[in-house]
Amino acid sequence: MQLDFTYYNPTTIHFGKNSLTNLNDELTQYGDTVLLMYGRNAIKSNGLYDQVMTILAETGKKVIELSGVMPNPTYEKMMEGAKLVREHNVSLILAVGGGSVIDCAKGVSVSAYCEGQDPFQKYWVEHQEITNKIVPVASILTMVGTGSEMNGGSVITHEESKYKVGRAFPAKVFPKFSILNPEYTFTVSQYQMVSGVFDTMSHLMEQYFSDQGANTTDYLIEGLLKSSIDNLRIALKKPNDYEARSNLMWNATLALNTMTGLSKTQDWQVHMIEHQLGAYTDCAHGMGLAAISLPYYRLVYKFGVEKFVRFATQVWGISAEGKNPDQIALEGIAALEHFTNECGIVTSLQELGATKEMLPKIAKSTTIIGKGYKKLTDKDVLEILEACF
Repeated sequence: MQLDFTYYNPTTIHFGKNSLTNLNDELTQYGDTVLLMYGRNAIKSNGLYDQVMTILAETGKKVIELSGVMPNPTYEKMMEGAKLVREHNVSLILAVGGGSVIDCAKGVSVSAYCEGQDPFQKYWVEHQEITNKIVPVASILTMVGTGSEMNGGSVITHEESKYKVGRAFPAKVFPKFSILNPEYTFTVSQYQMVSGVFDTMSHLMEQYFSDQGANTTDYLIEGLLKSSIDNLRIALKKPNDYEARSNLMWNATLALNTMTGLSKTQDWQVHMIEHQLGAYTDCAHGMGLAAISLPYYRLVYKFGVEKFVRFATQVWGISAEGKNPDQIALEGIAALEHFTNECGIVTSLQELGATKEMLPKIAKSTTIIGKGYKKLTDKDVLEILEACF
């Protein structure tokens, strides 16, 4: 473990088939008014909305609702929630849904009482420290992938400026508690399920493909990648297999609860490119990540070949016998590509809604982090996008 670190995660996780029974006790720790945030109609059609509303009523809560939180949540939606928080003196924001709803809830939490400056500019663009009052957030997860249920991440799209950006907020913004029942994910479409699993895998790879050698964190990542691969294959054949879906849910949480980034410099360039792709196309996040990952890793692998060889041999079981490092590394990337094809993951930007005219704009607006094995140029980003068009 080459880099020093401090680890703290304050989120309580209630996991399993009976996890919703913990909501009553959790709610007693907060005030009278709850902002219930959710997407469109999924939680109403599967009965979860009624269950949650019954518990809120039993605990005497006044409920304010913000529905219609979209995938790739927008600045406008976030500010709508912030206004409700102020008007009704909300004491808890309860997000019921996938990562987009939880991300938006965190955005509402930090924005509601932000004064003197636009919160998006202050917190997402300038990454200033939070100085205003924040409202506690909790979540009931219905779709896996983002890991937002146990971290401070909040990705918001500013539609007017075509800028999608994430902020990793400090621990005080993490959900206070999250309820994870794998059965709530059974009704998610296959498209969204595989998109979410690749999002999980991308989080792991963004942290893995940094530094050389193999510390304890790398071994954890390899195990989570193999679990994601194995259990997605099972879930594709048996969508309601509880063991497979529960493993996928827990993998996603562990992949981004900050533990798998310990003592790692981390990359995150694939995510930066996809954020701008999503700002222009509103595509499924995991699908965009899959498309970008393959040409990106083929571009940078030579600068971190040792780790790519390890990825090939330890995650995909590629034999190293009689091969040079470049051959082994490229076979590992090819195995990743084969897996995306096997699972029906879309890797064509055209299928994801992009046009050729968009590509230079996406490339120019992409934030270059420069923490990966190779610092990209705008030209590199454009070539990556063109390679997966």
